[in-house]
Amino acid sequence: MDEVVEEVEKTKKEWGEAYSKTQQHIKEIQEYGKSTTEETKNKSSLPRLNGLAQDGLSLLNSLQFNLDLLAPQLPTDEEVQSAKAMLETWKSQSQSLRMSLRNANLQAKDNMRKSAQKERELLLGGGEESTVRRRNLQTKAGMTSAAESITESLRRTRQLMVQEVERSTSTLMTFEESTGVLKKAESEYKGHKSLLSRTRNLLSTMQRHDVVDRVILVVGLVLFLCAVLYVVSKRIGILRLQRTITAAIKAGMAGKPELARKAVEEGINQGRFDGNVAPDKGLPLQQPMHDEL
Repeated sequence: MDEVVEEVEKTKKEWGEAYSKTQQHIKEIQEYGKSTTEETKNKSSLPRLNGLAQDGLSLLNSLQFNLDLLAPQLPTDEEVQSAKAMLETWKSQSQSLRMSLRNANLQAKDNMRKSAQKERELLLGGGEESTVRRRNLQTKAGMTSAAESITESLRRTRQLMVQEVERSTSTLMTFEESTGVLKKAESEYKGHKSLLSRTRNLLSTMQRHDVVDRVILVVGLVLFLCAVLYVVSKRIGILRLQRTITAAIKAGMAGKPELARKAVEEGINQGRFDGNVAPDKGLPLQQPMHDEL
């Protein structure tokens, strides 16, 4: 807040100085043409005075705009209201200066017309004094024209320099923004690079896990198939034994004990050969066999 107050005071001081200088330039414009001496007119040409006055008015407008921006930032309401009232006063004074500048230019033109008429009367009067004045007038007109041309050239040069400075400032700001964007892109790239490295490591780990899972699945499938084959082989042996014993029982019941005995012996031998069962000779032939599987 103290910085805002200091800036407001600085703006007030600059306004007072610019207002006084602009008033002085307008007064010189109003007095222009009354003096007929060549030295006075060369020092204060009308275009130069108008240019200085316009520059002063532009500076006053800039200070008004600055105060308009600073007024709402003041710490107290009283200071804000005071700044706004001062801003209105400045606007009215600036408008009054513009009216004074217009009237001063009209007065200067009238003074120049009267001075030219007086010069014409002196030139038409004849004599040596008339000749001297005619020569001085021609010299003075040439010098005035040259001074105005130089002034206009300097004004154009100044305008070009201002435009070039603004263009350079804009280019510098663009460069700074581009530098910020590049730095941000670089930081994002570094973050993405580390993320890609972690992702690559995760993919490698997942690939290794996938290979291990495939090996486990293949081993498990092989073990499962072995178990299935083992169970199937066991079941086939038992079924053969059951069919043999059943056939022997049927043969014994049909009165063919030899065939039954032979069938039982073959069944027992088959069981021994397959290694599936251990036959029990004490088992009655009439007892039915049950499939344990």
